[in-house]
Amino acid sequence: MISPGETIGILGGGQLGRMIAVAAAQLGYRCHVYAPEADSVAAEVCAEFTCAAWDDADAMGRFAAACAVVTYEFENVPVASLAALGETPLLASPLALETAQDRLNEKRFVAALGGRPAPFAPVDNAADLAAAISAIGLPGILKTRRDGYDGKGQWRIMTAADAEGLDLPGVPLVYEGFVSFFAEFSVILCRGGDGEIRFFDSAHNVHEGGILSVSTVPAPARLLEQVPAARDLAASVAQALDYVGVLTLEFFATDEGPVFNEMAPRVHNSGHWTIEGAVTSQFENHVRAICGLPLGDTRLAAKAVEMRNLIGDEAHEWPEILADPVNRLHLYGKGDARPGRKMGHVTRLTLD
Repeated sequence: MISPGETIGILGGGQLGRMIAVAAAQLGYRCHVYAPEADSVAAEVCAEFTCAAWDDADAMGRFAAACAVVTYEFENVPVASLAALGETPLLASPLALETAQDRLNEKRFVAALGGRPAPFAPVDNAADLAAAISAIGLPGILKTRRDGYDGKGQWRIMTAADAEGLDLPGVPLVYEGFVSFFAEFSVILCRGGDGEIRFFDSAHNVHEGGILSVSTVPAPARLLEQVPAARDLAASVAQALDYVGVLTLEFFATDEGPVFNEMAPRVHNSGHWTIEGAVTSQFENHVRAICGLPLGDTRLAAKAVEMRNLIGDEAHEWPEILADPVNRLHLYGKGDARPGRKMGHVTRLTLD
């Protein structure tokens, strides 16, 4: 067990790390961020900050030596760099990162556990793409196997002409068939080191331009019918990875049941509503899990909750947002409100 007063290391300097650090501070922990970018919104709320490249083994070693446990706030930390952590425990394990960093391996992993992803095929060149389209059909979506988020690194292929005119980026890819769905939802769980699993309510997620726009709980009844099967798969994934901390799986709700979309081995945007809307937030429960503390209650703390992301210039609407006393505003401290950039979120609770 990691006692309050000790230091939690966080790999990555973004808003998820910021919210983990806030939750950790409320439990009496100090946090130390490691990130290559000097402009870190997580570091602003942490006791210490190491700004160094991922492959700087000396800096990573010094960082690890100052921490009782290390976690990560995004899944693209180079796995090879983690050897420099030495004996300092990393939670969740590198296996979770390795699995989530490659979309093809992730889909194969989930399928082996009985999950149902969209039809998929690996693509390394134009011939592979033609074969994948022939086997799976059109329309489809081509994705980079690594990196990419919020719609980045993706190409919609609606017709054969789209494929013929595509200049492939020269990196490993995966082609997926389109899924006919009526809603999107996420399963967010927290698993302790003793194997205990607690689930948060599944939010109904609405995306715009590949970016999460709104998450709402409780989800509609038709969607909720698919949650038990999705939770069973998520629990199997957590157990297979011997996972400790918060884990997220995203799903499409279809007429044939839940279809797995992707996995995030971390706290998740679709769980930001839990800060005010659950008895214990996803961020606090992640800290509890990695420190060996008892997990907190994940039940709803309100009749209903809506979380809306503030993208780009929407963050400048803060005076209007705060004019409504029901709104709970979270701004991430980012200076440049670029289009498509998550600048904050606002949560509304329905109490009666």
